[in-house]
Amino acid sequence: MITPYNILRHELTGLKARVVKAKHNGYKISGTVKDETRNTLKIKTEAGDRVVPKDCIVIDFEIPGGAVVRVDGKLLIARPEERIKKKYRIKF
Repeated sequence: MITPYNILRHELTGLKARVVKAKHNGYKISGTVKDETRNTLKIKTEAGDRVVPKDCIVIDFEIPGGAVVRVDGKLLIARPEERIKKKYRIKF
């Protein structure tokens, strides 16, 4: 089960996402995470698929149960299978 405490170690594909803050203004988008690579997220929007770099965004994920978790994209930089090995200190 995905919670705010383990979201960094969980699969992000299928979660609703909204880019809150971006280094470039063109990335203010929302939709569903379709695919994830080491440095990018592919988000499916109404206008089509958008590829967003992880290192320059702050993104909100809506997890099952309705909670919204805000994550700095720099914490997500890694392959999904390698993020499990990392240790994070989570602050709320």
